[in-house]
Amino acid sequence: MEADKGKVCVTGGTGFVASWLIMRLLQHGYSVHATIRPDPEHKRDVSFLTSLPGASEKLQIFQADLSVPESFEAAIKGCIGVFLVATPVDFENREPEEVIVKRAVEGTLGILRACLNSKTVKRVVYTSSASTVEFSDKVVDTMDESFWSDVDYLKSISYFNFGPYIISKTLTEKKALEFAEEHGLDLVTVIPSFIVGPFICPKFPGSVHTSMAMILGEREQYVFLLNLSMVHTDDVARVHIFLFENPEVKGRYICSSHTMTIEDLSKFLSAKYPEFPIPTLESLKDIEGYKTPGVSSKKLLDSGFEFKYGLDEMFDGAIQCCKEKGYL
Repeated sequence: MEADKGKVCVTGGTGFVASWLIMRLLQHGYSVHATIRPDPEHKRDVSFLTSLPGASEKLQIFQADLSVPESFEAAIKGCIGVFLVATPVDFENREPEEVIVKRAVEGTLGILRACLNSKTVKRVVYTSSASTVEFSDKVVDTMDESFWSDVDYLKSISYFNFGPYIISKTLTEKKALEFAEEHGLDLVTVIPSFIVGPFICPKFPGSVHTSMAMILGEREQYVFLLNLSMVHTDDVARVHIFLFENPEVKGRYICSSHTMTIEDLSKFLSAKYPEFPIPTLESLKDIEGYKTPGVSSKKLLDSGFEFKYGLDEMFDGAIQCCKEKGYL
């Protein structure tokens, strides 16, 4: 453990990215205020967080709800940094798109106001998604931070049931950057591609699940693998800390280390994991759908960050965790 670096707040503490980030922040010497959704009956098991090394001294858990932005004030009080990782995800489409977008935007802006009012928060790191960049009618091989997904275009292609999620992430990131600019709040955004690798949360993370579709034999997910940009779990956590600690950085940062077509992924997986019945190239010929462009991390690399992990570590880590947690 490093020396005490001060208090930071991480929202959405039980999630895939947030839980791994909390583990790394504790190791880096930070005290962490983690927020979780209200759990009045204390039925949620948070022992995977409270049992982390250093957690008994340096981790405090607060209950807060994006629908009630002021509920985050107690967790933010006294913090030097805030990592906004929580997302109001609803992949089952139980709620209308307007409701999801309204909660995401208003909740995030409410938290940003609390950051301003705290007088102690020096920087906010907002976790966005490559889906805020990749969806438009622009035909290019690779996109950078200057690209934004087009909400009208998204509605026209009806991208499975991910439309409301992508629209809410796109509009929320835009509004967060506008708010920060207007109020003089130091905010940077992390834009990870598909996050693949180990996880400590009990729930099977969606991006890990989809990236392993060929291993799991879930053909309905193959459409998302046509041109897959990926990054290791730990590199995503490292980027959050790097952007928080580096005073020179500004604006949006794509975080993605590898891009592979479905054919290349099939070859890689079948060569590396012969024990799994990976689909043949022939059987993948009829997979059709929206092929997302690659995304470039040039801006991040130019700022001095270096990726640490390759495809081997991503899939080794994911498979190992899935076996340990009974998903494989």
